[in-house]
Amino acid sequence: MLRATLLLVCMLLSADPGLAQAVPASVLDPALVERVRVLAEAAARAAAPPNTRVAVEIGVLDARLRLAPCQQIQPYLPPGMAVWGKSRIGLRCTDGVARWNVTLPIRVAVFGRAVVASGPLPAGVNLSQEQLAVADIDIAAEPGAVFTDPALLIGRTLARPLGAAEAVRAPALKSRQWFAAGETVQVRVAGEGFAVASEAQALSAGIEGQEVRVRFESGRVASGRAVGERRVDVLL
Repeated sequence: MLRATLLLVCMLLSADPGLAQAVPASVLDPALVERVRVLAEAAARAAAPPNTRVAVEIGVLDARLRLAPCQQIQPYLPPGMAVWGKSRIGLRCTDGVARWNVTLPIRVAVFGRAVVASGPLPAGVNLSQEQLAVADIDIAAEPGAVFTDPALLIGRTLARPLGAAEAVRAPALKSRQWFAAGETVQVRVAGEGFAVASEAQALSAGIEGQEVRVRFESGRVASGRAVGERRVDVLL
């Protein structure tokens, strides 16, 4: 990234003598900043749950960078770039003496109701109703899905400690074991336009979300994913 930036600077400053008038990249037109904000907010809202509020903080480009004057700057979402949390918006010159392309740092907050710890909680604790509360938080501040219903977390075990008012996110929970090796499980086999249910024997423990092998009465062995209490999904 640093090498690409240096090459861009050299290109801009050497392409034409008139580029001595290049402007600092840190100076952005207010109208352009607003266009960046609108683009970032729209992308964040498209991925946000209902009843949430999006706020975008616009950063600055490297003050050492000099960009050639441009009549038309187009903001865009770089492919694969996150639309929540710390991210970047692309800026490219489409009408100027030199074409350039840079990215502008942004931070996108998504405020909504989520389950949080009512006080400090150690790793290994089995969650109870008294240990949980609901509060307005920035759900985009950290990775991991949040929960809106405390009842879904009762009895779940924490894999790491949580601070008071910290959101209970999916990665903070230990994966559940839905069944043991040797147990009879309900297997759902689904394909395009059909779904069939049958019984099979689990050949290993069924850990939440992990792959597990099962053996049908016919002797056929298949791989699926543990999705619930003695339930396995096999996708064809």
